Amino acid sequence: MNKQQQLVAQIQEQIQQGILLSGQKLPSIRVMSQTNHCSPSTIIGAYEQLARERWIYAMNRSGYYVAQQGYHQQRYPVRDQVDLSSAAPAPELFPYDDFQSCLNQATQVYRDQLFSYGMPQGLPPLLCEVRQQLEEVQVFARESQLFVTSGIQRALSILTMMPFPNGRQTIMIEQPSYHLLIELLGALHVPVEGVERTVHGLDWEKVERLFQSGEIKFFYVIPRFHNPLGTSLSTSDKKRLVALATKYDVYIVEDDYLSDLEHAVSNDPLYAYDTSEHVIYLKSYSKILFPGLRIGVAVLPEALISTFSQYKRLLDIDSSVLSQAALHMYIKNGMFTRYRRYLLEGYDRRIAQLHRTLDELSADPIFANAPRNQAVHTFLRLPDNFPTAVLIKRLAQQKIVVGDGSQHFLANSPYTMNLLRINVSNVPEEQIDPTLQIIAKEIRKLSITPKL
Repeated sequence: MNKQQQLVAQIQEQIQQGILLSGQKLPSIRVMSQTNHCSPSTIIGAYEQLARERWIYAMNRSGYYVAQQGYHQQRYPVRDQVDLSSAAPAPELFPYDDFQSCLNQATQVYRDQLFSYGMPQGLPPLLCEVRQQLEEVQVFARESQLFVTSGIQRALSILTMMPFPNGRQTIMIEQPSYHLLIELLGALHVPVEGVERTVHGLDWEKVERLFQSGEIKFFYVIPRFHNPLGTSLSTSDKKRLVALATKYDVYIVEDDYLSDLEHAVSNDPLYAYDTSEHVIYLKSYSKILFPGLRIGVAVLPEALISTFSQYKRLLDIDSSVLSQAALHMYIKNGMFTRYRRYLLEGYDRRIAQLHRTLDELSADPIFANAPRNQAVHTFLRLPDNFPTAVLIKRLAQQKIVVGDGSQHFLANSPYTMNLLRINVSNVPEEQIDPTLQIIAKEIRKLSITPKL
């Protein structure tokens, strides 16, 4: 074992034994070379290897620090209820120490920018990192096309209010769809059309008929891990939708809010098939990190950049520079990649447990028909005349929070289903089975002749 490998093993052992703590600064290269009687290049090699293996991370003009190795779930207070309605990441899985160190460094490196405006697109170093991340999911764009917004909801607000080159007003959404967009459209009195989305895909006849009408400004769609269905569009369906958008000059707003939870590298977004610049791609960091971060990214066609920039300046000014700077540090130092891998492992266990329990309960068609895929959420289709409100109340009395699907549909929508959304992203693995067993028991108590 050469000197560099000896140093690597020594530092790894000190981290494992708790001699070196998370967030602790390592000695400088000069000090380490003197202490260990070796060249600076040997120390640099050891530090770089440790950084590649996520034992430590580098901070610009500051040095090397110990990365958080364990995710201390006991640090977060035990919750007194099980929440199946929330899509937020599990707080006990988040590496607080790592992100805190990035926040601290961000206040030092970007302290001048904290007291000024003037970055309408976003923090340039973050845009660079985001562009590279997007390329990993086949979204190739210039940095001039990227805009950081205060969450995806703000991007949707801007897109809803701004004029589009096709001069149209009506917005088309799936049914069911993202409930806050539905509320936004209602509050702004925007003309809206709904098209049915099922576990099998879209109602293609209606999609083309509405596109052909010449009234659709844009179609908001969630191709991957649909909210609330949990299903994804096939490759052929994505290509078909992009082709129709090009043919009828309809823009597509692609909400890829769970792209970071995708395992299949071949599952490309709509944006990858767009050759006519009709797809607007939206990415969220809230669903993988934490909702309070409020950072989303919009990838815009060239024709929309100027107008979007103008409306963003009026509605959003600059998104939080501190949040952007901390996220930049978090991505740049490899922490995001390491945390994503850890989160996926945790979610995979929860998804597997969810599927096992659904299989155990599959004697009941309600559970047998629940979609099983790699999404961290699914839904239960209840009979049309099932007393869902009573079920929700009874579960609440047992400290189980669920929500019905009514908020995901437009008022008076012909596609409304009586569904119960099941999201386990925020539920500890060991609580999934007993919670679903209680739900199944309460459903049996309230069941009447099925009418699906």
